[in-house]
Amino acid sequence: MQSTNSQTVLASLNAGLHLALSQDPCVFLIGEDLLDPYGGAFKVSRGLSTAFPERVITSPISEASITGIAAGMALRGLRPVVEIMFGDFVLLIADQIVNHLSKFRYMYADQLNCPMVIRTPMGGRRGYGPTHSQTLEKHFLGVPGLRVVAPFNAPDSDSIGSPGRLLSNLILNTCDPVLFIENKLQYLLPLELSSIWKIKNESDGNFNPFYRIVINGAPNAVLTMTAYGYMAHLAMEAQHFLAFEDEIFTDLLVPTQLSPIELSPLITSVQKTGRLLTIEEGGYTLGWGAEVVARIVTTIGKGIICAERIAAADHPVPASLILEDAALPSVTDIVKMVRRMVEK
Repeated sequence: MQSTNSQTVLASLNAGLHLALSQDPCVFLIGEDLLDPYGGAFKVSRGLSTAFPERVITSPISEASITGIAAGMALRGLRPVVEIMFGDFVLLIADQIVNHLSKFRYMYADQLNCPMVIRTPMGGRRGYGPTHSQTLEKHFLGVPGLRVVAPFNAPDSDSIGSPGRLLSNLILNTCDPVLFIENKLQYLLPLELSSIWKIKNESDGNFNPFYRIVINGAPNAVLTMTAYGYMAHLAMEAQHFLAFEDEIFTDLLVPTQLSPIELSPLITSVQKTGRLLTIEEGGYTLGWGAEVVARIVTTIGKGIICAERIAAADHPVPASLILEDAALPSVTDIVKMVRRMVEK
């Protein structure tokens, strides 16, 4: 297992892959350009082909073939991990995911299952243009039999860190297919959180952690924010700014499981604050935040003062960095929205 001395999300995920491959000979990794010294487009797979040469398979450029082969491996009792180089390309495997992987256990009355994890980086802010900068996981939320997960850069009790621990637990223990969403800008985020924040895992189990983050020593929150992946990092920056510049204190709830959706910790927070703001990098219309708001409002009813959403503009992600920044949610957008909601 590689060291995570750098304590980044990337190093944590790499360590999680090393751990899974070392603990179970049924774990295989398959994808494009995985072999050392390249180690994948974002280097999450670096070192794996050297350590496990028989179980790291580099493939031709055919996402559907990669996923189909991995599905067959899973059905035969192996635990494949698929790396899709860019999240934009998951639409090339939508048929495999929606009509095959997620259905097998149901179609065959639990006589077989499909334990596989599909890893892929989503998101923009690197100037990669409209076909390499999208956040598309919303198209897979709510698919029966599919788990959609996004890690958070929280520390852990061991050297691996929570992103790698979450990944290795899913690889080794899941019985159903998992779509594991990694944000490109999340890779270099540190796992160590400043003592300014107090973080608590609000959930039980390995697959569904829900983190609650507040400013250490802050009074009761007047608004609940929820965000995942890299947007949770931006929400924390906004949370810090609002606390020290405006004395507006917030609860930030960060889920790592996006689907099936679990909202109990979020409901508890919103019942206290009466205000909810969802934050995501995907497009505004019909997004993750829309479903969260709908469920919270339905559950709490008249107990909620206001609910708002922040998301990307509903048009292709621009290639220009300036226009891309304008199209995607920012810390400033979060701060402005929170101020407006508190004024209500």
